[in-house]
Amino acid sequence: MCGIVGYVGKDNAKNVVLDGLKRLEYRGYDSAGIALIINGELKVYKKEGKIRNLEIELNKLNLFSSIGIGHTRWATHGKPASKNAHPHSDCFQKIAVVHNGIIENYVELRKELQSKGHKFLSETDTEVIAHLIEEELKETPNFFEAFKRAVSRLKGSYAIGVISSLQQDKIFVARKDSPLVIGLGEGENFIASDVPAFLPYTNKAIFLDDFELAVIEKDSVEIFDFNGEKKEKEVHTIPWSIAQAEKAGYKHFMLKEIFEQPRSIADTISGNMSWLKGDGKLEGVNPKSFDRIQIIACGTSYHAGLIGKFYIENLTRIQVEVDYASEYRYRNPIVNEKTLVIAITQSGETADTLAAMKLAKEKGAKTLAICNVIGSTITREADTTIYTYAGPEISVASTKAFTTQLTALFVLALYLGKERKTLSSEKLEAYFKLLMEVPSKMEEFLNTEKKEEIVKKIALEFYKASDALYLGRYVNYPIALEGALKLKEISYIHAEGYPAGEMKHGPIALIDETMPVIVVATKGKVYEKVLSNVEEVKARKGRVVSIVNKGDKAVKQLSEFSIEVPEVNEFLSPIINVVPLQLFAYYIADFLGYDVDQPRNLAKSVTVE
Repeated sequence: MCGIVGYVGKDNAKNVVLDGLKRLEYRGYDSAGIALIINGELKVYKKEGKIRNLEIELNKLNLFSSIGIGHTRWATHGKPASKNAHPHSDCFQKIAVVHNGIIENYVELRKELQSKGHKFLSETDTEVIAHLIEEELKETPNFFEAFKRAVSRLKGSYAIGVISSLQQDKIFVARKDSPLVIGLGEGENFIASDVPAFLPYTNKAIFLDDFELAVIEKDSVEIFDFNGEKKEKEVHTIPWSIAQAEKAGYKHFMLKEIFEQPRSIADTISGNMSWLKGDGKLEGVNPKSFDRIQIIACGTSYHAGLIGKFYIENLTRIQVEVDYASEYRYRNPIVNEKTLVIAITQSGETADTLAAMKLAKEKGAKTLAICNVIGSTITREADTTIYTYAGPEISVASTKAFTTQLTALFVLALYLGKERKTLSSEKLEAYFKLLMEVPSKMEEFLNTEKKEEIVKKIALEFYKASDALYLGRYVNYPIALEGALKLKEISYIHAEGYPAGEMKHGPIALIDETMPVIVVATKGKVYEKVLSNVEEVKARKGRVVSIVNKGDKAVKQLSEFSIEVPEVNEFLSPIINVVPLQLFAYYIADFLGYDVDQPRNLAKSVTVE
């Protein structure tokens, strides 16, 4: 959550930082602020609410500064209010701090600092950082040394950015368990929580690791460990264009990203073809060295993991468990060197998933990340990574990340089947050919104007519903979960996903003439059983919305509304079947007038438990 942006260079830092903060709005926030050094003095401006509120105030002033830091805050310690917004300062307004994460020992630090005469103006944990640096400066005139000492006293998670009128041309940063990226320009440099903040200016980036510090000037970047030793870091070239991160004429990022899925899936296939089809290997993992797999993930990525279990078990005959990453650590999982742990995360910074993967590594497991962000923390810590090549996903409600994760999991299952000899070369080629057809099949659905109008019509019918039930079976059961999650996330309508065969064990009691029941009923080995479940819903006067293949008659006759999708191999059908459910959720939220890209109480990058 929250966004950090910093700039030092030749342009007006006010404009650059505000622009960067706007590009991080998708992370969620309730207030915004900026600190600048103007004519040798530190100036801090902050405002509750949207960045626009802050921008209006700043535009009334004639401000120019070549250095600045900014922040969008999501309240954790202290209510949403201007006094709690970042940046926070020391007693003499010489130091400004922005911070993501949670300082776990801030209460004891605050009491200690208050006993030494420090006055606090906010309720936040972040403010202690500024006062700690101020206190350390009493012992050393070296600002970097004082900063380093202050950071060493912090417990918890943090990405920190600091500027000071005592060091007017430098930004000081530190990272532990919260993402922070340095952007490298010509005569200018940047810091940010995420790459899109500085993508209009540079595509060169350094990703900080845990327990690293940096000192950033307009012409130099120095990186240190917590002992103060200098470190050399790899410079990454970000393959995204700024155009990919813009709406391109769509009303919302979510709608744009739904329509980008065919290209993202095709890119994910081609990006991973070399080790699947060629002579190369998936470096870092020996497919014959483990006898079980554990998949760890959160939210939408967890649903992708559930489908990945079907793929891997069916194509490789390896036992697979799927865990919520947030629960994994606390059940004392049975893990050893014969275990492969697959961690799925769009951002590569999800705290629970990172912590779960670290535990697995400590127990001797090999680790594989499925991730969209090159250079993110999880890609650096895993033994190997499969990238999803979805491009930047800005909307909080994940869409193309999900379908590219499914694509990557299917490619992985094919690879494991090939290497472990559970798939013949003929079977491998047949499945790969079927996978290659998926982007065009999805394009076929999305580009048929009538289909989108049908989804909109159904959404208009149900957007005032208070509850919804989603049903699916076999490989499409997780799609029912994902469809329900999307509706909850962005329309705030209560929705539940269930295996259709479990309907009689509770959910059937809720069905009446007002309840929309969305059923995934495409062709496959459980089609007849799903048909029977639809009949049970209809008998209780439920209002059935079905996802069916073209030419279906049996399910359509029992449905009030049907959405036809192209027929594909049953294993691959979730990748297609989720799309109308994404659109359904999107249009309901849009009809209700909600901010589809930024649902309340949610943020794109969940970095703390």
